[in-house]
Amino acid sequence: MTTVAVLSFRLGVADGVSVAAAQWATALRRMGCRVRTVAGAGAADRLVPGLAFDTRSPARSRELVAALRGIDLVVVENVCSLPMNPPVTEALVQALRGRRAVLRHHDLPWEREHYAHLRGWPPDDPSWQHVAISQHSATELARRGIDATAVYHGYARIPRRGDRAAGRAALGLTPHQRLLLQPTRAIPRKNVAGGIALAQALDAVYWLTGAAEEGYGPQLAHLLARANCPVRRGLPSGLQMADAYAAADAVVLPSTWEGFGMPLIESALAGRPLAVNDYPVAREVARLGFSWFPVEDPAPLAAWFVDPDPALLARNRALARHHFGPEALTGRLVDTLARAGLHPRTR
Repeated sequence: MTTVAVLSFRLGVADGVSVAAAQWATALRRMGCRVRTVAGAGAADRLVPGLAFDTRSPARSRELVAALRGIDLVVVENVCSLPMNPPVTEALVQALRGRRAVLRHHDLPWEREHYAHLRGWPPDDPSWQHVAISQHSATELARRGIDATAVYHGYARIPRRGDRAAGRAALGLTPHQRLLLQPTRAIPRKNVAGGIALAQALDAVYWLTGAAEEGYGPQLAHLLARANCPVRRGLPSGLQMADAYAAADAVVLPSTWEGFGMPLIESALAGRPLAVNDYPVAREVARLGFSWFPVEDPAPLAAWFVDPDPALLARNRALARHHFGPEALTGRLVDTLARAGLHPRTR
């Protein structure tokens, strides 16, 4: 049986890397692989605190070699992509030299202003395979001499339909209040101000589910205090993200940049209209045929609320299931493992 380690700075939380890593882990298990999750923080089969992105005591290479003993393939989720803690990455690079690994790049240095000046990222080795989560990123890697394959996110199982009544009750909404969901963390590039502005224009309650990170807390508090619309924060106890999507009347992804942006697909599967900003990967995914609304102009989404088009939602859902559902993900993972010289028997 093929044994795969899925390794990251942190796993088992609500950020995009953790969600996408969990999708791969579930799919790999369904393909017959044994999977071991390894992370510095969060929830994993093997926690190595020296792997955390904010650790002051980076793991030693021999500690990582021990954590990966018996592994046929290591899937590295973003640890070798962004220089969030270079000593941690260097220790992992040394532990992985000469062994099968898939470096899955969710974010890359030149996509972040404070990392854009750095050179030499991501690290490379003849034994490794590089996977980008969009064709845009694969092309940018190629321009820098790294051969990468674009492998879109996907679902090992289609998410369940959420409980709309429970979600709205937990937020204390009246039956007629319109709810606009921003299912992201709060950091500068998530453009919370854009989400609030759209909620105000639509006379909607604005709901931001994710936590403030990267020192963004004071700025977020200032934005929310000045909002001219009702605001809800966080995911109430007992709710899951499926319930959040079900409770919403529309979803907003106002980010100025995303490596991918899972709400593009989650909103479609949940049957909710999406307002999205014009960032490169959103344009790439839109070419598959999705129909979305602009963030900066509330008029089209406002008109849709007056005269909804169920066919638009049905088309988006069908596209999401076709391009990002279980069969699509399994096919991409079979190809990825084959390039690494592994051929597990699919179930």
